[in-house]
Amino acid sequence: MFFEDLIKMLNNRPIVPGKTAECLRLWETLTERQQEHIYNTIRAKLQAGKFVHYDPVKAIQDNIPKVQIITADEYYRRYHTQANHDGWVRTFLPEKQKTIYVKQ
Repeated sequence: MFFEDLIKMLNNRPIVPGKTAECLRLWETLTERQQEHIYNTIRAKLQAGKFVHYDPVKAIQDNIPKVQIITADEYYRRYHTQANHDGWVRTFLPEKQKTIYVKQ
């Protein structure tokens, strides 16, 4: 999705050479939502003058959104509702007959 733009953005500064193929392999394992998050996060960090790793593979790895999971009971105690809220998505696991909430 944003791979060419990501590499172009990272190439505008010193980077560890010869990592493009490895970087692309990692990029292709990510969802479109994760790719967009990584691209936007790295862009914002660079614009703010914050550190982004010079190895593009590590730059991606450092900015992969972390997945959070909580039980339905924990979610209800926190939000007093079963409706999706604050980025949390209700997910039913049929094999476990259990509802969880997931946030990326």
